[in-house]
Amino acid sequence: MSDSAVEPVSANAPTVTGPVMMNQSWRDLTFLHWAVDPEKVARWMPPGVRPDTLDGVTYVGLIPFRMVGAGIGRGPGVPWLGSFLETNVRLYSVDETGRRGIVFLSLDADRAAVVAGARAAFGLPYRWARMRYRVSGEVHSYDARLRGPGRRTESHIVIRAGARRVSSDLDDFLSARWGLHVRWWGTTLYVPNRHEAWPVHEAEVLALDDELLGSVGLPDLAARPPDHVAFSPGVRTEFGFPGDARRPRHP
Repeated sequence: MSDSAVEPVSANAPTVTGPVMMNQSWRDLTFLHWAVDPEKVARWMPPGVRPDTLDGVTYVGLIPFRMVGAGIGRGPGVPWLGSFLETNVRLYSVDETGRRGIVFLSLDADRAAVVAGARAAFGLPYRWARMRYRVSGEVHSYDARLRGPGRRTESHIVIRAGARRVSSDLDDFLSARWGLHVRWWGTTLYVPNRHEAWPVHEAEVLALDDELLGSVGLPDLAARPPDHVAFSPGVRTEFGFPGDARRPRHP
């Protein structure tokens, strides 16, 4: 596939046809990213998908946030189950049809039922964790510890959010993603989503002590400062139903 066949990076969501599968809000997100050689992460890509690159490199993201008001279709948020804390480790992907997306290496959440449901329904690599989020002024703290016998994997992130900034090309490349790729029962699925353009703010890392990156096979990254840092108060999003990643959706 030539680069000309890849959809352009745009902060404005494309049209998603068909019914809405679910809606949810992502709030108080911190984006931490490390630039890596695409070959370093290619082995985690589902069939028919390769690492997406900007200026010859791809990125690994560590992103803690609050999930708020997740609901079925366009309906209201499910009480209790629809709001929880999450931290994900993700990669950036492009499929054979040219659609850019995300591949998750892990999604850690503090709702056991959500973890079980998402793993069963879509094969997403959710894990159950103890989590805590605190905010004091512009300082945001995120803590996670994986649950399970013998598990001591932990993450501690503290950032100070700053003023809103004009999104850079890198901000858009990392945040303007309109679907995810996941391997499920031998097929690579593409799950589309749409939301308003991200409000992106400056952010300063005050503390970073993370083992989640190492738990998915990237132990060296947290030992060095991230190459991209940002904060966002969040967006409201809608997801369409998954389809075969080899078949592009048309407006």
